[in-house]
Amino acid sequence: MANDGVDKGRRRFLTATTAVVGGVGVAVAAIPFIKSWQPSARAKTAGAPVEADISKLEVGQMVMYEWRGQPIWIIRRTQEQLDVLPSLDPRLKDPKSENGDQQPAFAQNEYRSLKPETLVIVGLCTHLGCAPKLYPELTPEPFDADWKGGFFCPCHKSRFDMAGRVFDGVPAPTNLVVPPYYYVDDNHIMIGISEGAA
Repeated sequence: MANDGVDKGRRRFLTATTAVVGGVGVAVAAIPFIKSWQPSARAKTAGAPVEADISKLEVGQMVMYEWRGQPIWIIRRTQEQLDVLPSLDPRLKDPKSENGDQQPAFAQNEYRSLKPETLVIVGLCTHLGCAPKLYPELTPEPFDADWKGGFFCPCHKSRFDMAGRVFDGVPAPTNLVVPPYYYVDDNHIMIGISEGAA
């Protein structure tokens, strides 16, 4: 019989060696595929938190930063603008900011902010993404005879108050978005991450 001379130990060795080499080959071939799932350095930078310097931000002023390709507006509100916010509740779609997707939990308050005087908000209308214009004065405007300050979107006439809360009866479905942020110190805000988040 021709099979009587087969070395079964050698056969097992060759089979095991082939399996190991094949496994290593599959692992090496999978590395580029798995690496392609990781975001590029450019993508990581685009989503990275941004530190905003508000040391020179005066009462009534607004500065703009960019985070994840979106304009982030930081506004130092006046006491008069803050005082009028509760009176607008009956005119708003979501006066208590109950839609949790629109802001971090810390901003589910009357001012939609960590500190009442400073509003940090994404400057894009929640209707179709146009940039609303800030009308901070508490004076009648052509688009609202009882205007108490806020944002007006010229694209489709949506209106938001000085906390970014959307008025009822306008195309925008939800309040302006508040991004995650925290105060590094009194003069610096870290946009894109909440304090204590990893």
